Amino acid sequence: MSKVFPPIGRRRVLQGAAAGVVTLGLLLWWLLPLGEKPPSGTIVFSTGTPRGVYQEYGERLRTELGRDMPGLKVKLLRSAGSQENIQRVATGQADFTIAAADAVAAYGLRNGTGAGRLRGVARLYDDYVHLIVRRDSDITSVADLRHKRVATGLPDSGVRLIADRVLRAAGIDPRKDLTPVSEGIDTGPGRLQQRKIDAFFWSGGLPTKGLVALAEQAAFRFVPIDDGLVTRLHGAGEGARYYRSTNIPESAYPAVQQGAQVPTVAVSNLLMTRSDMDPRLTEWVTRTVIKSRDGIGAHVHSAQLVDLRTAIYTDPLPLQAGARRYYRSMKP
Repeated sequence: MSKVFPPIGRRRVLQGAAAGVVTLGLLLWWLLPLGEKPPSGTIVFSTGTPRGVYQEYGERLRTELGRDMPGLKVKLLRSAGSQENIQRVATGQADFTIAAADAVAAYGLRNGTGAGRLRGVARLYDDYVHLIVRRDSDITSVADLRHKRVATGLPDSGVRLIADRVLRAAGIDPRKDLTPVSEGIDTGPGRLQQRKIDAFFWSGGLPTKGLVALAEQAAFRFVPIDDGLVTRLHGAGEGARYYRSTNIPESAYPAVQQGAQVPTVAVSNLLMTRSDMDPRLTEWVTRTVIKSRDGIGAHVHSAQLVDLRTAIYTDPLPLQAGARRYYRSMKP
């Protein structure tokens, strides 16, 4: 005997439709704040070196911004890293970028052009300092770099800034006590394998794809940067307070680390812009950064650490007006 269902009343139909409208409204609020038409135009995003995390993150974020703001064209501009990125945004050559907090502080302390216009959008993830040598190297500490050929990063990179500070904390003059070489993550690993350098510094998110292939060959190892050195590093001045002692977790490069953590230094990365950037556009960009965390994080592991609860802490930069508006809108 077939079961007979009672007829659906007009009220239930209306209630269901209303619930659907509410759900759709919430979805539109998430994607289209206040029902606004998405911002359009062109912005320039300064990224980083090939095979580095800044470059990959910028490429992924451009895709996400295109989904949320189809009329917005995002031009990516490669750079040497943090120091060049900061200067570009401060002087109007770029509109948004990523840079390490220590480099931002250093730019402000030396009164770089346009430093007062710099504003934070979001704290993203931490960079970890990697000091890399060949597997058969006799280098076991930073002090052992004396008289060696060491890649300390490109001239305008955040790597160069922090590498020089780490070396000085170890009592090594980076210009006199070793042979400094300007190599980035795109060329450093190859130069190390070819024995054209003895070691190289890198500062980036975990894991950095430029090292993953080399790590799978177990062709290198990490040199630890211990707590004592970090303590001395903190004595380098105001900008050095952004460094913290930490460990490269064993899961970052398992073939190399073989279950062992590596003591090192970390510093937070900031997404940044200027005070004169359109607040409405900045609000939309901030929203996309937060809501695309999982999508970008599936490809850029570091991006998984982007968190609404910590994104607002963009010290040493005050929040840009549009970013502040977004975070306030998300308060319960």
